[in-house]
Amino acid sequence: MKTCAFLSMDHMGDYYVYDDLLIAPMAEQGWQVETLSWRQNDVDWGRFDAVILRSCWDYQQYPDEFLGVLAQISQRTLLFNDLGIVRWNISKEYLKDLSAEGVPVVPTLWQQEFNAEQVANAFASFDCEELIIKPVVSASAGHTYRLSASDYQQKLSELKAVFSGRKHMLQPFIDNVLEEGEFSLFYFDNRFSHAIRKVPKPGDFRVQEEHGGQLFLVQPDPELLVLAEKSLKAIPGKTLYARLDFIRYQQSYRVMELELIEPSLYFNMDRDSPKRFVQALIKKLAPQADAGAPELLCR
Repeated sequence: MKTCAFLSMDHMGDYYVYDDLLIAPMAEQGWQVETLSWRQNDVDWGRFDAVILRSCWDYQQYPDEFLGVLAQISQRTLLFNDLGIVRWNISKEYLKDLSAEGVPVVPTLWQQEFNAEQVANAFASFDCEELIIKPVVSASAGHTYRLSASDYQQKLSELKAVFSGRKHMLQPFIDNVLEEGEFSLFYFDNRFSHAIRKVPKPGDFRVQEEHGGQLFLVQPDPELLVLAEKSLKAIPGKTLYARLDFIRYQQSYRVMELELIEPSLYFNMDRDSPKRFVQALIKKLAPQADAGAPELLCR
């Protein structure tokens, strides 16, 4: 029986995790799964046939250490998604690459250092009354602030403390998120699996379950599917899994984020999605096994 490691974190807290839904279909294909924290020391990664990044949702606090661990893993076995993809995706500055490839993204101003004047100018630049400010390396809406033109000055001291010396981004707050929400499309080995719509709870703007967001299984319309395919083609490498997040802005869809490191894949929302994931994994591994995995591993 082959062995696979799901890379997780030390303490899951209040996070919702659905990766256990993969264990049965993986067992049917002759795979045993172990879940390990990426911070766990003295792990012989070479004893695993593959390591899959899953619920390691604290990496943004220690990005350099995280990348170092992944580099060690990728020297010993197959890592999904691979290290090159992770390095590209770990900073939201990859949105610049998407834009350069003609993929429509949410308008963004990039900041190296916190500047209150730049925040004030952003309202005019985007012609909006509200902004979102967040770090370029972040997850689960951590250190994400919704700012109003009328009272953002009251938060300046807090914002300076959080973003001083830290790369961050400014975007218009898209109020459509409060009603229609965000759309997430899931692809396994570049094949569409399922899609959901995420809507925040009343009085909030964050769509994550941990913040009270609601989830709905949906069938994406043709326009959204076309944009998703275009987004996939702009990724500099091949992925086992991808979660593509979109929002409707000024009557058309825009990319919010491409989640290629450790996204929740919401296997709970589509009962056949775990089997599709495992099938994609087996397909990805087949050519590696035929030719010799260590030599073909992308590092």
